[in-house]
Amino acid sequence: MGSCHDAVVLPYAAYLRVYEPLNAFPEPDRSIWAAYAASEKRPRRVGALDVEHTRALRRLIAVPPIIAPLRESRDAYVRRAEDVTYICPWETRLRSWLAFDRFREGMSEQLAEMFVPPRVAEQVDGAFGRWKRQAGTLSPHILSSTWQVPLAWFVPFVAKERWLVLGGHDENAGGGPTTATPVRTLIYVTPMAQARRRVARALNVVRRHAGDGFDLGEVESVGRWLEEFHPHSLVELDYGGLVHILDDAALRADESVAEVAAAITGMETGQAELAVAMHKRVVSRWRVVRALESAN
Repeated sequence: MGSCHDAVVLPYAAYLRVYEPLNAFPEPDRSIWAAYAASEKRPRRVGALDVEHTRALRRLIAVPPIIAPLRESRDAYVRRAEDVTYICPWETRLRSWLAFDRFREGMSEQLAEMFVPPRVAEQVDGAFGRWKRQAGTLSPHILSSTWQVPLAWFVPFVAKERWLVLGGHDENAGGGPTTATPVRTLIYVTPMAQARRRVARALNVVRRHAGDGFDLGEVESVGRWLEEFHPHSLVELDYGGLVHILDDAALRADESVAEVAAAITGMETGQAELAVAMHKRVVSRWRVVRALESAN
């Protein structure tokens, strides 16, 4: 679902997150997360990505590199809605293991050893193996993608769920000030039930029109991932660090969710020209963004 460097939390990454309600967690985790959510010391959303990134860089520049932390993170993203507290654990250790596996899948053993000594890789494999024997699921609450947002990630949302903030000004409320911090954020949030319904609809359409531009496997993967979590969860698409390589005009004009929805509707209703035009528009936008990776 993302780059081999997902767990490094690179600055130019987007995130797909699931926030589960507190009552979805068994004890003692439920009490631990409740206390965490109430704590004044936990990283706030504005600075949480920076905290993740700094910790990841420290592991990366260590000699030898620390592929995964020795213990799982006890940090999380927190949301509150209608008197319900929702938790999205960082799960840095699990995400690091999964990213390391994907990293090695794309290269030869000899090349992988140039990045990570065999002794370190063996230790990582041993720790991950022991963890898997006790774990109930390998599905993290957070998926990451560097230098792009996969098209399938737009499927669970609709345009009206967008929340855009530029430099501390809320673009969703006439540009009024929201915070003294120069925040740049573009997110979408939707209830799990809506997300699953939209993905199921898209799967039915894409299966009937295989080869029309959408990657069926990617949409199926998002659907399976969503099924791993509590039905009353929230799903969030966060442009994350990508907002720092797109100017204000580009962010205001970004209607990728609406374009993907229009493309699927076009396929469903036999409006081939609409489907092709919308698909080309969103693909072209993200091709430009991905090209910036080579420039860097």
